[in-house]
Amino acid sequence: MNKPYIICHMMVSLDGRIDCDMTEQLRGTVNYYPTLQSIEAPTTLSGRVTAETELSHAGRFESQHSEPLGQEDFAKNSDAKGYEVIVDTKGVLLWEDDLNAKKPHLIITSEQVKKDYLAYLDQNHISWIATGKTKIDLNRAVEILADKFDVERMAIVGGGHINGSFLDAGLTDEISLVIGAGVDGRANMPAVFDGRPKGRKPVPLTLKNVQQLDNNAVWLRYSVQN
Repeated sequence: MNKPYIICHMMVSLDGRIDCDMTEQLRGTVNYYPTLQSIEAPTTLSGRVTAETELSHAGRFESQHSEPLGQEDFAKNSDAKGYEVIVDTKGVLLWEDDLNAKKPHLIITSEQVKKDYLAYLDQNHISWIATGKTKIDLNRAVEILADKFDVERMAIVGGGHINGSFLDAGLTDEISLVIGAGVDGRANMPAVFDGRPKGRKPVPLTLKNVQQLDNNAVWLRYSVQN
């Protein structure tokens, strides 16, 4: 299988929580973007919830008809060294025109996406991949990223469910965690990985490197034993 080398890179508290409002209060958060840059993954991937909160326009796309695409397809509307990949299963988020973007967006949807949403992306020079009948086929999506968009290294920087989905699919090659010197401890807060089915065994890891950073933070890197 041809796919990018995929690294999950996250800023977390000592107890593995990733709530953004919380992690921004950890002094070690200043280390997050320098470490992201150092792993040399020009393409980053976020889930819909993270993207809707931090990246996209307010509001949602209102389809004018209900005809789905109904087949696998893609459109390469920009050619770049790195992309801001967004997993948006139904295709609802709104975006600015990517014509002059330094890091253009690339939207991954299922084949249930509406045709007029894809036309909207095309009009805004935004690339897209549609694969999977009712939910996104992550295996095919990463193959298309490698084969058609020349993505060699990609960092997953999303929430617990998108991180867990890639891990459960056996697509994550490395886990990179910047651990801030603080504990969250609040009930029902998001964790680095979430949503894996009950009964799944823990995913084995091999430690690659440990580095002490400024502000009492620690950077851990593990290889995933898929």
